[in-house]
Amino acid sequence: MRRDVFQAIADPTRREIINLIAHQSLNLNSVAENFEISRPAISKHIKILSECGLIVIKQQGRERYCEANLKSLSQVDRWIEQYRVFWTSKLDALEKFLNKETRTTNKRKPSKKTKQK
Repeated sequence: MRRDVFQAIADPTRREIINLIAHQSLNLNSVAENFEISRPAISKHIKILSECGLIVIKQQGRERYCEANLKSLSQVDRWIEQYRVFWTSKLDALEKFLNKETRTTNKRKPSKKTKQK
């Protein structure tokens, strides 16, 4: 079963595994040592990450090493981009509105010199 990259990053443990191996290749035991959950649970997370293409398992002698393959995260980036564009335009519009309101408010306020007379 081919898994979805969104399913993979939905779990905080899997996100942390990705973070760990993004910086260096680690064997399965080294990955498991970073968590307080069972080795079989880590293996299940690794399997899901592998099925969605976020990590690649490479055999080196008797050890199996996990390497990050973060190209799959481009799907997430494309999905997020639509919201980035939406919110950027909304925040730009809010900034323009607030700047206009500030200028209007400042024009209405009497100056300190006027109050003193």
